[in-house]
Amino acid sequence: MTGSARMPLTSALEALRSVRTDEVVVTVMGAARDWVAGEPHPLDWVYVPSSMGQGTSVGLGIALARSDRQVIVVNGDGSQLMNLGSLVTVTAAGPRNLTIVLCDNGVYEVTGAQATPAAAELRADGRDLDYAEIARACGFSSVHTFDDLAQWRTGVRKVIDEPGPTFVLLRVAGSADAGGPRPPAVRGPDRVSPFRAALSGGD
Repeated sequence: MTGSARMPLTSALEALRSVRTDEVVVTVMGAARDWVAGEPHPLDWVYVPSSMGQGTSVGLGIALARSDRQVIVVNGDGSQLMNLGSLVTVTAAGPRNLTIVLCDNGVYEVTGAQATPAAAELRADGRDLDYAEIARACGFSSVHTFDDLAQWRTGVRKVIDEPGPTFVLLRVAGSADAGGPRPPAVRGPDRVSPFRAALSGGD
């Protein structure tokens, strides 16, 4: 799961950033760590610390509150395992403006790259759990899987523009020494007002 055949997380996020316009982007854990290394955007919600498992629920809330805004949640597989039920809640609500991008490296990277229970090495059948299959079983009809960076770069804009809810599985390489996420320099309470203003667009 941590091999070099998978796309690097940083490159996967750069591909998303390259087509991002005015979408809200919610990032947590490892994705948040790498997302903040790029150019900040007023519609970024970098959700750390103690955000594990909460990204999809936060994104759903924003998508329902602002149905005129496209919302993208960039989640990790370890985080998603902590809140699989949120996928059912998402499809029950059916927001057409929500895309969940799941970065699956098969490990709890932030705590030292221990394998998750979904990784082949810890499973009796020796097979990685397929989150795309889980998403379909939860009711997502728009589901995409990418393990090739070139294909993701080509397809990212198309899948974001699809009517949601949309689930995107990115198979990414893990790293045991990438470090954990750190809160943005500006404290959460101080980020709320600018984010709210950007989200409302002045209305």
